[in-house]
Amino acid sequence: MGKIIFYEDKNFQGRHYECSADCADLHSYFNRCNSIRVESDWWVVYEKPNYMGYQYVLNRGEYPDYQRWMGFNDSIRSCRTYPYYQGGDYRMKIYERPDFGGQMMEFMDDCPSVYDRFRYRDIHSCHVMDGYWIFYEHPNYKGRQYFMRPGNGKRWRKNGACVMNKIHKREEKNLLLHIIFYEDRNFQGRHYECSSDCADLSPYFSRCNSIRVESDWWVMYERPNYMGYQYVLSRGEYPDYQRWMGFNDSIGSCRSYPHSRGGNYRMKIYERPDFGGQMMEFMDDCPSVYDRFRYRDIHSCHVMDGSWTFYEHPNYRGRQYFMRPDCQIIFYEDRNFQGRHYECSNDCADLSPYFSRCNSMRVMSDWWVMYEKSNYMGYQYVLSRGEYPDYQRWMGFNDSIGSCRTYPYIIFYEDRNFQGRHYECSSDCADLSPYFSRCNSMRVMSDWWVMYEKPNYMGYQYVLSRGEYPDYQRWMGFNDSIGSCRTYPYYRDGNYRMRVYERPDFGGQMMEFMDDCPSVYDRFRYRDIHSCHVMDGYWNFYEHPNYRGRQYFMRPGEYKKYSDWGGYNSTIGSFRRMRDF
Repeated sequence: MGKIIFYEDKNFQGRHYECSADCADLHSYFNRCNSIRVESDWWVVYEKPNYMGYQYVLNRGEYPDYQRWMGFNDSIRSCRTYPYYQGGDYRMKIYERPDFGGQMMEFMDDCPSVYDRFRYRDIHSCHVMDGYWIFYEHPNYKGRQYFMRPGNGKRWRKNGACVMNKIHKREEKNLLLHIIFYEDRNFQGRHYECSSDCADLSPYFSRCNSIRVESDWWVMYERPNYMGYQYVLSRGEYPDYQRWMGFNDSIGSCRSYPHSRGGNYRMKIYERPDFGGQMMEFMDDCPSVYDRFRYRDIHSCHVMDGSWTFYEHPNYRGRQYFMRPDCQIIFYEDRNFQGRHYECSNDCADLSPYFSRCNSMRVMSDWWVMYEKSNYMGYQYVLSRGEYPDYQRWMGFNDSIGSCRTYPYIIFYEDRNFQGRHYECSSDCADLSPYFSRCNSMRVMSDWWVMYEKPNYMGYQYVLSRGEYPDYQRWMGFNDSIGSCRTYPYYRDGNYRMRVYERPDFGGQMMEFMDDCPSVYDRFRYRDIHSCHVMDGYWNFYEHPNYRGRQYFMRPGEYKKYSDWGGYNSTIGSFRRMRDF
């Protein structure tokens, strides 16, 4: 799914807004836009609402100020997203007059000067047959931009462009995401372009001394079949093998991995095999394992979120090992697990950028719900772990899969460390007592879950995200009693807003929050919250500062008194946004 982040100030500072779909009016989310991060896909941003005014076409990358996207000012009021064009062919015809009249010329490549090629300074109509293109007002790709996709443009006004007497345009195409290997240093000599995993590169080149990575993460292997030394490369240029910390000029195979989109990184490392001994959880980089972990060896590891790279020596030196979350489902374009494929481990509202059809699947773990269309629409198919060599096996009506999500799923264990009698649950349950007598460990497979100490959603509350909880202290439990539970899907919007009030019924002093608050008294100057209005996102109240004590799960709605959120009194010491940690 495409994603773009708008920032009010330069260098990605100030208030920001994350967007993952077309938006006709952005003015309610920010007042100005001075920097942008494009996470994926092509985006066309417009100066005015309703896709009007100046257009700027942005592909994946960082734009620390508006000059970087050739902006005329800091006004961005609407946006549209387009998935990367995967077809490979680019064809367009331009015409001297409206309605496809006069002189015609066909293009299949870039054109830095329309006049030099076409012998006319004006283009009055256009027919784009294949691919995306960008027109520019002046030669050498300068001036106003107009994004062109397949279709007929009989007149410029129909394309949303301003009427202009003389224009020069450039047609710019997006290349298929790939990596380029060069036999010699500094991108010289024989070369090979690759856009997918390859188990044996030896037929294409005899040595590799430089590489250009156009997109995504790539893992290079010294030998065929993904063996030997590993080198993890992100987008950039590597003019010699020392730049990727290579031991020699041998590259025998490669794999591609898309950038992690969630923004969260979590990993647990263990002192002993099979997740035994001392454990430590990481959410950021670690230049020295010994300084943080107090051990020099890691014998087992659980990657929950994000992609990581292990290095043999401190300060990111020596052999590398690429680590990613366990793959949970694999989609294949052709039957019997053949053709282009995509590996997925999280919910995805739009699978169209990754494959054009789905004729077979491997489900590695959990339950999954497949949807025929994007945004969880259309026919639904519920799949458990197993292999599905054609779409008839999942009782599909066709080969279209547009989105997917994990089935809500939690496992309760009576004993610690996931031992003893257990119960699997996939929906709200007001009374868990028939299924187990105590709960000392849990595995949360997907979504948010709110646990209650007593039946009917009463007593202490504990808010749990996806992960493993080997004893009740890990979810800050007061005892081993779990009497009921509720599930809530992950909140995807990205905006968080809440107002807290000094008195009941939204009376007295009010303060609005959009971020975490480790101490209510330090920010609000009161120790009690008597009413609350949650506008956006999920939040968690804590009885004491620094996210300790009793918890209260808050979702969008009005809470006129503290008993509305299950509180025994009005004391709230801290609160934070509930995100997929």
